[in-house]
Amino acid sequence: METRREIDPLGERQIPKNAYFGIQTLRATENFPISGLKAPTQIIKAYVLIKKAAATANIEVGWLDAKIGKAIIAACDEVLAGKLLDQFIVDVFQAGAGTSFNMNVNEVLANRALEILGKQKGDYKSIGPNDHVNMAQSTNDTYPTALHVSVLMALQPLFVALDELSSTFDELGRKNLHVLKSGRTHLQDAVPVTVGQEFSAYGSAVANACTELRRRQENLYAVALGGTATGTGANTHPDYKRIAIAELANLTGFPLKPANNNFEALQSHRAAQTVSSGLKELALELIRVANDLRLLASGPTTGLNEITLPPVQPGSSIMPGKVNPVMAECIDMVAFQVVGNDAAVALAVQAGQLELNVMTPAIAYNMLFSIQILSNYIPIFTSKCVKGITVDEKRCEQYLEKNSSLATLLAPIIGYLEAARIAKQAQAENRTVKEVAMEKGLLKKEELDKIFSRKNLLNE
Repeated sequence: METRREIDPLGERQIPKNAYFGIQTLRATENFPISGLKAPTQIIKAYVLIKKAAATANIEVGWLDAKIGKAIIAACDEVLAGKLLDQFIVDVFQAGAGTSFNMNVNEVLANRALEILGKQKGDYKSIGPNDHVNMAQSTNDTYPTALHVSVLMALQPLFVALDELSSTFDELGRKNLHVLKSGRTHLQDAVPVTVGQEFSAYGSAVANACTELRRRQENLYAVALGGTATGTGANTHPDYKRIAIAELANLTGFPLKPANNNFEALQSHRAAQTVSSGLKELALELIRVANDLRLLASGPTTGLNEITLPPVQPGSSIMPGKVNPVMAECIDMVAFQVVGNDAAVALAVQAGQLELNVMTPAIAYNMLFSIQILSNYIPIFTSKCVKGITVDEKRCEQYLEKNSSLATLLAPIIGYLEAARIAKQAQAENRTVKEVAMEKGLLKKEELDKIFSRKNLLNE
């Protein structure tokens, strides 16, 4: 293999001649051969957008030679177009703060910019990863900024998926608003609801979780860029931060702004935690709803069987004809992972010390992984499961007729204790509350018909 010689403060190494990464990236691959997981595309592109914005700002303030700066910008544009993504080879678990990945980005962009200017890779005196691509920057302000930008980019498809899931539940609710069924509390019979009301609650839960996530993403608009190593902005032009962040906002389409306090922006990842917590809260709602669907569809002969979930695959390797609620089971597993990812994020967020939280790579990986698996699976869950749900109206009616909790509606007229006696007798004799009440002669048929009318059952 042909190689080229590169030098860093620790010595020199031979780098594959055709590689766009350099010596510091190579050292990182040797130091951190951990998971085999590489940086998600969102954080690569977020980082490259930062480098492009920084080069633009440094050209404008007169610190970066325009010819070099334009070559760096051209290299950035190529990566943003999807080229050279295989050159970002640092493991997601790496040096604290993400220095390894920052240098991976710097080296790839420097070497491609060198080629653009007709020079050889590794000619860092002409265009250097540190001196030019990383000008006026530190890992300590660029990685937190990339965290914010990458999560913002990743969230947008998730919002679309959640809106579709919510509206699908809402449609099911409207379609089945007429279907009366037994309510259940404590997993025991309770006063009636409609199937439509049940599904409308699921739609509302998803919509509210999405609304909260949308609100919390605004916490990510304030970015640390310009703070450099400790928040002081060392090695930057006085106008750099303002220009670079304005350019980054223009490039991303998000209303990014300088952090109110650059020192806090380097020390604290509270803003990211609010979004990670929002993802966890969404996951908890999805788990609850998916488990309800599994319960309502249980059976078909020995469970509730009030609804049917679309069959998508055989359910057993040994039991012929068995079909399982696999789509709902899968969303449970996805959501469990999101809850676990949030726990990792929380531990990383509290681990900030003095002027810096060095655990940012773990925060970024876990948040982006959560968003990815939710964004990938929710549309499938919506199309292959929720949209195909059907309701067994007869089954719902049969359960409701024998529901002894209907005696609740008699209590305001005959008293709680007498209503309880009727409920107990109806349950023991497998009869309806209305039949027992009529037999006892406590109320006339016309009164009972009114009490057990749909209007009264639902307090309409």
